[in-house]
Amino acid sequence: MAGTPTKMQSTIQLDAGARERVPAILHLPEAAGPVPAALLLHGFTARKEEMSDSVGVALARCGVASLALDLPVHGERMGGVEGMSLSDPLALVRNWRLALREAHEAIRYLAEHTKIDPFRVGIVGYSLGAYLSAFVAAVNRRVQAVALVCGGDLPAQTPFASLVRTVADPRRAVRALAGRPLLMVNGLRDSLILPEQAQVLFEAASEPKELRWYDGPHLPPNGVADEVAGWVVTRLAECPSAPFATPAEPADSSQAPRLRRAS
Repeated sequence: MAGTPTKMQSTIQLDAGARERVPAILHLPEAAGPVPAALLLHGFTARKEEMSDSVGVALARCGVASLALDLPVHGERMGGVEGMSLSDPLALVRNWRLALREAHEAIRYLAEHTKIDPFRVGIVGYSLGAYLSAFVAAVNRRVQAVALVCGGDLPAQTPFASLVRTVADPRRAVRALAGRPLLMVNGLRDSLILPEQAQVLFEAASEPKELRWYDGPHLPPNGVADEVAGWVVTRLAECPSAPFATPAEPADSSQAPRLRRAS
C-alpha cells in the first residue's frame, strides 16, 4: 500500500443487555476502498487501550483497521477482575462465554462495515486474549489470520484437565484453524505462559504456522506490536477479496447484541 494513510479513531459500544455495554475503540484508516481489519483482544487485568495504542496504531499506519474491546470485568466494564478468577468458577464460565459471544459480534461488525473488506479480517490476542482468539477463530470462518501473543496450551498441572479440555481445549481450537495462517509470539523467559506450553500449542496447529521467540518475560518488549502488525498486514493482503463459504458462527450468535456507535 503506497503512502502512509491517516487514521480515524472512534468509540464503539456493544449493547450487551442487562446493565452494561462493551466499550471499544475503532481505528479506521482513510482509504479509497474497503480496507482489511483485525479484532484486538487484551490480556488479564488489561484494557482495550493497551491493544489499540500498540497493535492498533501499527496496523493503522499500514492501512488496516482494528477494533479493540474491553473484555468482561476489564477496563470500563462493571465489576472487577475477581470475576475472572478461580475463586468463583461459575462467574469465570459466565464471563468466558460472554467474552466469546462479544468477540464474535465484533467480528460480525467488522465484516459488515461498509469501509472494511469482509474477506480480509484477522484477530490478534495477547495472553488471555490469545486464548480467546484461538477459540473465536476455531468456529468463525470470517477470521482469515490469527496472531497469538503469549498464548499456549493449558498448564501441565491444570486441575481437572481432562474435564476442562472437554469444554475449552486450546489444542483442539488451533487444529480447527484448518489451513488459515497462525502466528505465535512467545517469551523465552515467560513464567506465566511457559515456553513448553507455547510449543505444545504450536505443534497441535497445522500449516501455515510460525512461532517466533523473544528473549523476555510475559510482557513483550517494544517492537513486538510492529512485528505482529506487519505479519497481519502481509497475511490479510494474501487473502482473495472474493466470497468464501458461509462462515461458521456460534449457534446462538444471531441472538447476541450488535455493535453500535456511541452517541
